[in-house]
Amino acid sequence: MDNTEIDILLVEDSTLDAEVTIRALKKSNISNVILHLSDGVKALDFLFGIGEYAGRNTKNKPKLIMLDLKMPKVDGIEVLTRIKSDASLKKIPVVILTSSNEHPDIEKCYELGANSYIVKPVGFQNFMSAIGQSGMYWMLINQPPNI
Repeated sequence: MDNTEIDILLVEDSTLDAEVTIRALKKSNISNVILHLSDGVKALDFLFGIGEYAGRNTKNKPKLIMLDLKMPKVDGIEVLTRIKSDASLKKIPVVILTSSNEHPDIEKCYELGANSYIVKPVGFQNFMSAIGQSGMYWMLINQPPNI
């Protein structure tokens, strides 16, 4: 990925869930530029402009990060911790999009600064609807701070 501005950074290890999420967002005409990364290491490398993203203009920040929790290498909790503890990234809205409805995960994410926590709905239509509504809220209705 070059220095193109990203509207939504989707961090999701499930290819199927990522494809459905992107499809739902595009169907709702929410975002032109969605970058899907499959694990937490790639997400952190992208956000901080290191590793395979060394040299990327880190001033081009995503307008929204959709983050899965249960991922290999670096999990979503660690990614969220790093995002919200960095002065240049902490204002980016982070929506947790996960299959975990475990209360400790929910509490931890909000303590760390997550802006929303969505449990992936069962069923294709429910999933598409939830993603479309979430994307519409965060990209069109919500008034974000200057990032």
